[in-house]
Amino acid sequence: MNKEELGGKWQQIVEDLSKKFGDGETLDVDSILFLIGVQELGLGLKKFKKDEKINLMHVAICSLLQPYGYYNYIGRDDEGWPHFELVDTLPALKPGEQSVLMKQAIIKYFDN
Repeated sequence: MNKEELGGKWQQIVEDLSKKFGDGETLDVDSILFLIGVQELGLGLKKFKKDEKINLMHVAICSLLQPYGYYNYIGRDDEGWPHFELVDTLPALKPGEQSVLMKQAIIKYFDN
């Protein structure tokens, strides 16, 4: 995916999700990761504690990077939380490269 295509698709996702969940504000990557985590958890939208919010973002990152071969889904615990195992070490990426990888993974997630 070239830079222009990435930018256009990313902007469309941000606009769509911001309209639906942003209460008039534009969502950032972290907010979108939170929403993906809630979706992957599958228990609906509710009030989450601070540590649960961090765990939701972790679930989102694992879910997003699973198709790239970095994580493997291993199942859910007794409370319904999905768990993953690290399959391959993530490459050392500069912050800008990390951002591009996450945006590409989010685009792929919403394309499916």
